[in-house]
Amino acid sequence: MTIQVGESIPSAKLMQGTAEGPKETSTEELFGGKTVVLFGVPGAFTPTCSAKHLPGFVTQYDALRAKGADVVACMAVNDAFVMAAWGKDQGVGDKVVMIADGSAEFTKKLGLELDLTARGLGIRSQRFALIAKDGKVTHVAVEAPGAFEVSTAEAALAAL
Repeated sequence: MTIQVGESIPSAKLMQGTAEGPKETSTEELFGGKTVVLFGVPGAFTPTCSAKHLPGFVTQYDALRAKGADVVACMAVNDAFVMAAWGKDQGVGDKVVMIADGSAEFTKKLGLELDLTARGLGIRSQRFALIAKDGKVTHVAVEAPGAFEVSTAEAALAAL
């Protein structure tokens, strides 16, 4: 079942893609005491994710921060090396935290997994955006298959 508004972010270990290499973090570290805008994508370097989703959050970063976001994070079921390379390729700098959920553990706990095995892609994340304040979900928007409307940076900005 998909995580709902009012529920707590589940505990999980994640990897952060950084310029210095992979860095382990936890959901407690990422979400504790902060307002976090987390958006999930089916995969790094994929067409919509690279052309629209991630760039939108980079562009809207200052506006998101001005409305109260402490952290803007992008998550995919990819490894930390891929997430760091994608962040570098997209020029995210220190604006967007690139989170790798390589085994889809956290994605499954959120109830946001997407089985693309038939297309040779394995288990991925649905395209989504959520906002959490001190570890409690205040907004969650999951895209319909093939859509890119409710998980945009502009929609997250409106929900803050």
